[in-house]
Amino acid sequence: MTLTIPGFDYRRVTVADGVSLNAAVGGSGDPIVLLHGFPQTHLCWRHVAADLAADHTVICPDLRGYGASDKPVAGDGDTYSKRTMAADIVALGRAIGFERFALAGHDRGALVAIRAGLDHPEVITQLASLDVLPLLDMWEVLHGRSAAVGFHLYLMAQNAGLPEELIAGAPDAFFGHFLDAWTQDPTAIPADIRAAYLEASRAAIPSIVADYRASATIDVEHDQHDRNAGNRLRMPVAVLQQDWGAALGFDAAELWRAWAENLTHTTVPWGHFMAEEAPAAVAGALRELLTKPAGQPVPR
Repeated sequence: MTLTIPGFDYRRVTVADGVSLNAAVGGSGDPIVLLHGFPQTHLCWRHVAADLAADHTVICPDLRGYGASDKPVAGDGDTYSKRTMAADIVALGRAIGFERFALAGHDRGALVAIRAGLDHPEVITQLASLDVLPLLDMWEVLHGRSAAVGFHLYLMAQNAGLPEELIAGAPDAFFGHFLDAWTQDPTAIPADIRAAYLEASRAAIPSIVADYRASATIDVEHDQHDRNAGNRLRMPVAVLQQDWGAALGFDAAELWRAWAENLTHTTVPWGHFMAEEAPAAVAGALRELLTKPAGQPVPR
């Protein structure tokens, strides 16, 4: 049985040549797009989306390469760059009828959201990031033994072939490891949702690896260019983040301030999958963000 967000309509939307995204759409009012992380699908937003749909149009897609969305072969490094994936989301919003919208992302989806905010400031009105650092900072803070927590980042950064083969040898053990290790409340991801995540991930190993590989290559180049040029997020930005700094020795809020002019950074006590562990609190934080005046982009 295919799981869905109750009360949401499902659409298949073409966003690029040969690429369509599966998207759940519900509610009415000012739009917000919610982007999932790894190793999940749009279902991770099921509780938050239902809450926000009371007074917003809520759009929850599966990212390119994940869930029921198309998974193009990674012919070059740009196929799964965050720039390309961000362009998908801008095209999705436009196809559904919105030239501007708020954007919230968790994990991989947050990296896409950040790139969308940098590349398309005229489109993104407010931006929320759940439990990631901007890519350049992420690579810089991982070092020594503490970097073991990010072993998967280094594995999937390798050239095509070996990572895919290793993961395909025990996909449920690999993807299930993160669902278990990163969750403080095991009941937050019930058995049917967990099974759906594992099934979707098994079917998407090459594209998931390509997404991560891009984050160690072309995505870093794009972020470095923006850092060198002084490009920053101009819209209101809300960050919800675990206290990574305590373990890895950095000040997350300080790192974020270099990227966002209008920042609200909150250290939270929940596990990584916070939209599922603390949906009411996450929805409340997003509602607070949505009350802030939409960013007016500076011409670039």
